[in-house]
Amino acid sequence: MSVALTAPPPSAGAPSALVAGLPRTATDGLVVPTCFGFRSYANLDHAASTPALDSVLQAVTAAMASYASVHRGTGYASETSTRWYDEARAEIGRFVGARPDDHVVLTRNTTDSWSLLAHALPADTTVIVFASEHHSTLLPWGSQRTVTLPVPRSIPAGLAQLAQALELVDSAHCLVVVAGASNVTGETWPLGEIVHLARRHGARVALDAAQLAPHRRVDIAARDIDYVALSGHKLYAPYGVGVLAGRADWLDAAPPYLAGGGATADVTRGSVSWVSGPDRHEAGTPNVVGAIGLAAACATLSEHWDDIALLEHTLAHRLRSGLSAIPGVHLHSMFGPGSDRVAVVAFTIDGLDAALAAAALSAEYGIGVRDGRFCAHQLVNTLLGAPRTGDTPGTPVSAVRASLGLATRLEHVERLVAAVRTLADRGPALDYDLTAEGWRPLDWSPVERARPW
Repeated sequence: MSVALTAPPPSAGAPSALVAGLPRTATDGLVVPTCFGFRSYANLDHAASTPALDSVLQAVTAAMASYASVHRGTGYASETSTRWYDEARAEIGRFVGARPDDHVVLTRNTTDSWSLLAHALPADTTVIVFASEHHSTLLPWGSQRTVTLPVPRSIPAGLAQLAQALELVDSAHCLVVVAGASNVTGETWPLGEIVHLARRHGARVALDAAQLAPHRRVDIAARDIDYVALSGHKLYAPYGVGVLAGRADWLDAAPPYLAGGGATADVTRGSVSWVSGPDRHEAGTPNVVGAIGLAAACATLSEHWDDIALLEHTLAHRLRSGLSAIPGVHLHSMFGPGSDRVAVVAFTIDGLDAALAAAALSAEYGIGVRDGRFCAHQLVNTLLGAPRTGDTPGTPVSAVRASLGLATRLEHVERLVAAVRTLADRGPALDYDLTAEGWRPLDWSPVERARPW
């Protein structure tokens, strides 16, 4: 199923029908303290980190039962872990649509993946990237070889900027780096047009799928994309695992990302030779459990794309329509209200600091959102008109972000819309103090859970 999140949702019957058969997460049923008593946790912060799927927890538990170092031992536990690690790599490769001759390198996260690719680029490479990107996608390439395009305010304008930049490149190699979905607004690029422009000028394309992959199928072979990066913790898998998948030639020609065991073919007193393939850039004992957890998440999501699309489309449509109807609430976008997007919404409330709004949503309503500039400072500054010298005091410099996923229910969205309406009308119910850790309610603090160890 492919549906645009700007259109009314297809009928799904009662709210329970939306979640019937969907994979469950570890936080389903979580109850949290608020200043007015305990409430079920409304998780609208998936863009920061997703809760682990039940299937991921089961896979990790099974992996820990025979946990051993891979590619180095002959005992049963080592051989089992090695087989599962190699099969996890293959599962992840299928999830991103890797070609048979692509490398699937397991990393720590998207930031690590892009730093690895930046390390592997030929020395004469020019990188073209939009200023709207997350810092992990914007910054690794080095200022001397990076062409940073302005924050685009429409897709045609952005494509025109890209085409002009490609015309001016005189390097032997060129790489266009683009996010499949914005981590601030959820808006997507027409990847086919990006690839077409790049190919006309002999350039390659690298896709940041950190925000796209939890919501939409990714297939780099079908889309003729050269590289893709994503993070496990945004894909219902554990922290500390990510992937860089794509063309082998640049990766095999580069020196290892890390020098150490596992990346070596032979070491003598005077020389070192390195292996080719993913192992070249995975020196040291790898995150076997993380890889297995990520593979389990990939396999589970691949079985449920149609149901996930219906859930997220329904929830996102209700969220956007509900928030946009509240006086004083502003939804922000690069490309306008009709643009295609995943289930991420950035908004501000007139007269209310975004950080205070987020704190009140948590303390008073049991709702988890995110506030700030989301490691995409240039984009948020542009969207909100961040103050410069001489600007009117009080111009908003941060936003609230609500992001939906498998742990979100219709009741959570309705609760957020009602809470934002109250905040826009009357402000927080409690008095808050701005501390070094952010806004905190006076005379109330949540009940702390015991340590898990």
